[in-house]
Amino acid sequence: MNTIALPETAAGLPVPSTPFPPVLDMCCGPRMMWFDKHDPRAVYVDKRRERHAMNRPKRGTVEWTETDPDQIADFTALPFPDETFDHVVFDPPHFERSGKIGYLAMKYGWLDGDWRKMLAAGFAEGFRVLRPGGTLVFKWTATENPVNEILKLTPMKPLYGHKSGKQAQTHWIAFLKPNKEVSHE
Repeated sequence: MNTIALPETAAGLPVPSTPFPPVLDMCCGPRMMWFDKHDPRAVYVDKRRERHAMNRPKRGTVEWTETDPDQIADFTALPFPDETFDHVVFDPPHFERSGKIGYLAMKYGWLDGDWRKMLAAGFAEGFRVLRPGGTLVFKWTATENPVNEILKLTPMKPLYGHKSGKQAQTHWIAFLKPNKEVSHE
């Protein structure tokens, strides 16, 4: 992992360098959204390290999916200090009914147990490791659970969002962590 040198403070003093890149993907899975799946500006975290061969009979092919994080950790208990990252990506599993052995579960993980409590803890951890003034981008596919119900799991107010996908069920939502020193009231 590269050490990132940060700019000077307003007083002209150097800001200490951090051993972490500026971006955290807190549940990276197979890094499907990344243009560069090994972008050095990010640290990739997931609770699993797996590789699966998935038969695609309609295509007559076998597709491999691999989850290979830089750091194995659960997004509900991240191993980073408070206010470490400028930007956090939170793309947790979306599916509850796909089961643990289906294509979607192997590729993206699944929701099980008290997943609402788990997602609330994930939001809390994401905002804990995010610096004031930083952004958290949340991705949610609302095929089984509507996004308005999921947003109730965090007290943070979304800044803006966008729907995408064939049926506009994937939501990309940006949050801005309040800066402690600046009030916009």
